[in-house]
Amino acid sequence: MRILFTICGRAGSKGIKNKNLRKFCGKYLAHFTVSVIDLYLNKHPEVDADIVVNSDSNELLELVVNNGMRDVGRIERNEDLAGDMIGKIAVINDCLSKMEARKPICYDMVVDLDITSPLRTVNDLERVIEVQIERGADVTITVATARRNPYFNQVKQTEQGIRKVIESNFTARQQAPEIFDMNASIYAYKPEYLKSERGVLDGYCEMVEMYDTGILDLDHEKDFELMEVIAEHLFNKYAGFKEVYDNVPRKE
Repeated sequence: MRILFTICGRAGSKGIKNKNLRKFCGKYLAHFTVSVIDLYLNKHPEVDADIVVNSDSNELLELVVNNGMRDVGRIERNEDLAGDMIGKIAVINDCLSKMEARKPICYDMVVDLDITSPLRTVNDLERVIEVQIERGADVTITVATARRNPYFNQVKQTEQGIRKVIESNFTARQQAPEIFDMNASIYAYKPEYLKSERGVLDGYCEMVEMYDTGILDLDHEKDFELMEVIAEHLFNKYAGFKEVYDNVPRKE
């Protein structure tokens, strides 16, 4: 099994300034992603893997390459892929095409891990890869149980007042279909599907449910502060989260 692990991040951020370069609980946020990959590969020596970071930020490229855990290849993002309106699939596909050009190899899987999702475990990564292999999906994604349900307790504004997002006769949350949030933490792709540039949900997609941290996106300063509080609790209570944290070198 040959896997390409991708770590993609843009320069700057509209919500939190330079969030990809920040420290999280005293250690660099971007290094948590390398840490979980490192721990996975230590546990699975049979996997032949390459890791690359793709960015238009030289600072981020240097930060991830000099992580102190694993060799990471460097891909400088083309200007046409650097805008905030560019979908991530195009960037991941760029990683794949450039790595295939560098090495005469074919990858069996491409796994993208989001920099701003530090609270994941080796088990999360293992399960995504296992499901992708066992089910033969085009894509396997991570999710968390949604706290609201469009069939029951989510509403939209209409000319006639508010209405359920999806009209239904459900009178109890338990009656409604179970709904999940896409938490964007881990995506595993078939390389040929990735090259088709179709959307994540346009093909055969499977999912792996992760621990619900209550934070899906680091878009505002308060999100960052709240996630650090949650993280300290998880590091103290759950060995899987602590393992990833402890594996990250403390750097100035």
